[in-house]
Amino acid sequence: MIEIIPAIDLIDGKCVRLSQGDFTRKKIYNENPLEVAKEFESFGLRRLHIVDLDGAKNGKVTNLKVLETVSRGTDLTIDFGGGIKTDEDVKSVFDAGAAFASIGSIAVKEPGVFSEWLDKFGSEKFLLGADVRDEKIAINGWQTATNLEILPFLESYFAKGVSQVFCTDISKDGLLQGSSNELYERILSALPELKLIASGGVGSIEDVYRLGKIGCSGVIIGKAIYEGKISLQQLKDVS
Repeated sequence: MIEIIPAIDLIDGKCVRLSQGDFTRKKIYNENPLEVAKEFESFGLRRLHIVDLDGAKNGKVTNLKVLETVSRGTDLTIDFGGGIKTDEDVKSVFDAGAAFASIGSIAVKEPGVFSEWLDKFGSEKFLLGADVRDEKIAINGWQTATNLEILPFLESYFAKGVSQVFCTDISKDGLLQGSSNELYERILSALPELKLIASGGVGSIEDVYRLGKIGCSGVIIGKAIYEGKISLQQLKDVS
């Protein structure tokens, strides 16, 4: 059974979506993230993916208050990422109610720091984010390309105890035209025990079922919900 993980992306404390990570292509869906989270919960969904887009862009956790509000107001299992740079940031995210800290850029730029966090806080407390464009990792809120290939990157951290990864194909994100299924199949072929969470491009309930057949453990869905392409009732039926 594939786990459904709805997404809330935050700018200025509001629930928004970007297309392909472009901050100039922003759409505000709701001024009240707690309201959105409660609706997800009312349909039986149990997890929530919160992205602090301000934090990702500015390199500093910015929307911690929203995390606290949603954590206190729901029983959802929350992962939170965006701008986490220091031990104190990690601790503050956990203290604010996140079950997992989502880490992307630091794992690429400062692998020593991330490895220390895995030892200090426990590898099971982290959700590694691998954002890719042409199968190369992109960082800093997708704004910076690297030459790091996706498979060696994931293999190195799997060896260090990271068991949960979400992978976003930036070229698919926000377009509602389907996920990067071939990429996910390749990853799972190389790392069959990895809990791989698909992200980006989901535009229909059929996409969700397809990802489940591939072997993805979860799927992050944002725009398809907000644009009414997939109903919460359909997602309730899946989960």
